[in-house]
Amino acid sequence: MSVPPASHRQVSLRGSSAREITRDALLQKVSEERQLRSHLRRAAAAALSIQRVWRRYSVIRIVSEQLHEEWEALINQPDINLTKQWISSMMLRPFLFFVTQPSSWYKGQQDKTLNSISACFKIILNSINSMDASKNLCSFAVGTPEERSIWLYQAKKLISLCSFILARCNHSCCKDGNMVQITDTAMRLAVSLTDCKTWKKITSEDTRAADASVESLIEFIGASQSGTYSCLRRYIVNLGSHALEKKISSISTDDQFLITASAVTIALRPFHSMRAGRGADLNGASKEYFTLILTIPDLCKRLPPLLLPAIKHISILQPSLDILLISKDKIFEEITKLEKSGVSSGGSGTIPYCGWALGNLVTLATEHDDLSNSGCFVQGLDCCLYVDAINCVSQSLLKFFEEIKEMLLSFGDSVDTSFIKENDTSDSCSRTLFMDLLKPIYQQWHLRKLLVLAKEDAVCKRQNNHDPDTQTHSRSLKLLDIVCFYYHMLRIFSLLSPSIGSLPILNMLSFTPGFLVDLWGALEIYIFGQAVHKLQGPKHERESATSSSGEHVSSMRQRRNFKDTSNKWSNVFQKITGKSNDAEDTNLVDNPLNSEQNGEALILWDIEAMRQGSECIGKDLMQMLYLFCATYGHLLLVLDDIEFYEKQVPFTLEQQRKIASSLNTFVYSTFIQNGGSSSKPLIDVTVRCLNLLYERDSRHKFCPISLWLAPARNGRIPIAAAARAHEAAFATLPGNQFSGIPIRSSVLTTIPHVYPFEERVQMFREFIELDKASRRVTGEVSGPGPGSIEIVIRRGHIVEDGYRQLNCLGSKLKSCIHVSFVSECGLPEAGLDYGGLSKEFLTDLSKAAFSPKYGLFSQASASDSSLIPSNSAKLLDNGIDMIEFLGRVVGKALYEGILLDYCFSPVFVQKLLGRYSFLDELSTLDSELYRSLMQLKHYEGDVEDLCLDFTLTEELGGRRIVHELRPGGKNISVTNENKLHYVHAIADYKLNRQILPFANAFYRGLGDLISPSWLSLFNANEFNQLLSGGLQDFDVDDLRNNTKYTGGYTESSRSVKLFWEVIKGFKPTERCMLLKFVTSCSRAPLLGFKYLQPSFTIHKVPCDVTLWATIGGQDVDRLPSASTCYNTLKLPTYKRSSTLRSKLLYAISSNTGFELS
Repeated sequence: MSVPPASHRQVSLRGSSAREITRDALLQKVSEERQLRSHLRRAAAAALSIQRVWRRYSVIRIVSEQLHEEWEALINQPDINLTKQWISSMMLRPFLFFVTQPSSWYKGQQDKTLNSISACFKIILNSINSMDASKNLCSFAVGTPEERSIWLYQAKKLISLCSFILARCNHSCCKDGNMVQITDTAMRLAVSLTDCKTWKKITSEDTRAADASVESLIEFIGASQSGTYSCLRRYIVNLGSHALEKKISSISTDDQFLITASAVTIALRPFHSMRAGRGADLNGASKEYFTLILTIPDLCKRLPPLLLPAIKHISILQPSLDILLISKDKIFEEITKLEKSGVSSGGSGTIPYCGWALGNLVTLATEHDDLSNSGCFVQGLDCCLYVDAINCVSQSLLKFFEEIKEMLLSFGDSVDTSFIKENDTSDSCSRTLFMDLLKPIYQQWHLRKLLVLAKEDAVCKRQNNHDPDTQTHSRSLKLLDIVCFYYHMLRIFSLLSPSIGSLPILNMLSFTPGFLVDLWGALEIYIFGQAVHKLQGPKHERESATSSSGEHVSSMRQRRNFKDTSNKWSNVFQKITGKSNDAEDTNLVDNPLNSEQNGEALILWDIEAMRQGSECIGKDLMQMLYLFCATYGHLLLVLDDIEFYEKQVPFTLEQQRKIASSLNTFVYSTFIQNGGSSSKPLIDVTVRCLNLLYERDSRHKFCPISLWLAPARNGRIPIAAAARAHEAAFATLPGNQFSGIPIRSSVLTTIPHVYPFEERVQMFREFIELDKASRRVTGEVSGPGPGSIEIVIRRGHIVEDGYRQLNCLGSKLKSCIHVSFVSECGLPEAGLDYGGLSKEFLTDLSKAAFSPKYGLFSQASASDSSLIPSNSAKLLDNGIDMIEFLGRVVGKALYEGILLDYCFSPVFVQKLLGRYSFLDELSTLDSELYRSLMQLKHYEGDVEDLCLDFTLTEELGGRRIVHELRPGGKNISVTNENKLHYVHAIADYKLNRQILPFANAFYRGLGDLISPSWLSLFNANEFNQLLSGGLQDFDVDDLRNNTKYTGGYTESSRSVKLFWEVIKGFKPTERCMLLKFVTSCSRAPLLGFKYLQPSFTIHKVPCDVTLWATIGGQDVDRLPSASTCYNTLKLPTYKRSSTLRSKLLYAISSNTGFELS
């Protein structure tokens, strides 16, 4: 069979065309046609609907205009018999029809409509005041059921119309006096309709029926359908500030007051009706009042002062608080809808409507005087209800802020806790107004009255428990309610005022007598259980927590079994405190407990109730702990040592130890459990309070070392691993962002004290080794050899030459330094630098530069040999640059492990570490000034008699310079009210402002070689130990085990054995002198002589003595010498221990051979 050619036309035998459409295309075509037909049908239906609506509107408009014309003609007829029937049927029926149509309020019709309204309202008012029953419209309210129904319908319409007119009365409309008069008439009509006492010709028999009709009308006012509160809100918002209103309003003061007073009267009608016992349901009106009126920004300042007592009355405030707690979800939902609509915002700015409700509630519930800082709650206020309502609104406000933060984060913005930018001028005004509304909250009278009420309620409750006949089921105010109240306020203030933050509230809480004691009493019962009663000292019993504290935590205490805890804590405090009184506790330096680190002590200081961290504590305890730590942390900043250690206020030292151990365990456990990311606000305040306690303990011991080490007694990861994790975290994140740092690094960053000091020193050394390893990877030279930094130093100009050649290197100073000395004669000194000359150079340079004679540093005080930058350094050429260079010298010594035989003032080190300096640290700088300030602080007379002002005079370079402690300080006298500010201003100048430029310069130099994160592991005293070594003695056996012998000596040599025997017999001071003689530093390395670089070496100095001289009792006459650059003691071959001892003591006492080969 032949195959047809390819070009031959194909014919389908099934009868379809070759150009047929595919199946999918056909379905698509059919679908599109169906959609088109559907669209055409919907378009036709929409057109018909629009036409129907338009025809309806058009017809109604035409009819309305016709009725309006006919109505005006009717009204203008002379000699009309104005009966009530005529008014109701002939006048009001058409009037209410055309006046409620939108077309009547167009610009062309508005004036005509207003004239009609004015005429109608005047007729109705005249009718209500008529003594003729046939002409009094309100007589329908007591007529037949049909008449009452008609009257109520028309009265509702009139009330809605009056409210509508009120809402249109604003500054733009006030230029027309006619509008003001109409509004005034409308308000008078509304007041008359809702008060049957103003109706004429109503007999006493009809009073009950009239009251019923009015109550129905008032119930309508309280309903949302009336729009009364919505219109009143718009009117009040348009008023603006009352003070401003007087200046810019064109309405006369009397007219404005009458209109406003009438409007407020209408709004309060439902509450007054309920108070009289005639009202039906007040919930609807209360909801509307709270949602639409109490959320007006700065409500009280918009209303005339004469009207404030009316809205502050308990009959108005109490139902508003009640309905909030009953229907809070519904109310906040309506407030959110109102806010989203953007209607009648009134310049709320960044503050949401629930925030303004919070401020208005506080203002309405209190009466306060800003000048005298006194006040009270409004008479009859249920403070428990008030506190609950404020807590409810505060939670909603904080929830709003959290949603804003999440929204900003979702857009990639960097948001911190205080995300509201203070430099936003558009919102600064609203924030200022809002903070003014909350002023009573941070006045002491407010907290004191709440605490007194809580104690009274607790006493009443306890009495009622003993008398079943008097028991009531009403809720009483508890300490926990007050805690919740101020917890929310602290967070709100922190968010709204980033610069000032919660400072006003913290000041008030910190200095309110008894509050912290009560708060810790409640926490103490929860944490320690029944043991707290056994452990209280006499002083604490006098300041014991109130019974209210125990009442509200009793339910918490039942959740846990504290039998074991109680027995454990009664035992531990018998061991720790024994029978010693509080005065003995003030000095723990020589107490054996200060060095106790055995396992039992560590277990006892690890508080069981706090081991689960923040994840396992309830909301109530979290709020109590947050408020306590924030408040006490703030108080610790101003609490001096006399109050803390001697007077022991507000807590005894026993309580201080319990506070410190509880917070220590809690913070550590939180980081171990979840890193603290889920409860950052709580962790922030607890860490701050804990660190302040630790810093105070570092300065003056009141806690045993085992207390700080207890939480991390088990499970500590190896030192090298901890160091690597810490470095890896800080390679990408700043140190204060705990949420992104691994758990172990968070512990090292925030509470490094849970690791023993020796382990932290090893971590520090590990950091340096890691840094050196990373530099070797990048090709930098880290040891002696080619590529080292070569410098030539003249012996007579060691500081100047070092500064000139090394200061410009910056971080490159980490590399190895090759030093060549030039003698004072100008000749190069022989010798190769394999580390010894570099050490000698650093020690000699530091001796010269840190000497007070050089002028850069001086002794902190006559009794304290520690160093601090001299204030005269700023007068020297390159003085600040020289201090920066000395920071690099110290960094180089720390980097290379070279000990320097001096230490810095704790005040100066605190600045280098970025830590807070306490007021009492001023005593280390100027003990006389500190003593004077303490006398002034506790002075009971009139401080003004001392004639002090806010200035400080100092002598510098022969001149007297006056520094103002605050702007205009010369004109500000020190009084009893501001003397505490003066004391802290002086301390701030001496501890911060004066020393800060030098500390910053030194820090820049130090930071070139030593990372700040490395130094964050230590406190001020530990930093000095890191720099200059350990205690003022050393372990002879440790030195012996790490000593090298050269020149022919071995460990078994006779002279060597005599040397060690003699050293063991030395006094501690003599051993330190020997160590300084050999190494130039009198202290041993912190981790032992294993880490001394170069190693301690004893070199043999052969000194032959003839046999006959030896028999005759002679020994070697040569003195020992030392080469400090190599830590080498050159010891002659003594034969007798007495000779070795006398020669060695002579050498180390007179420095014979010091630093000489």
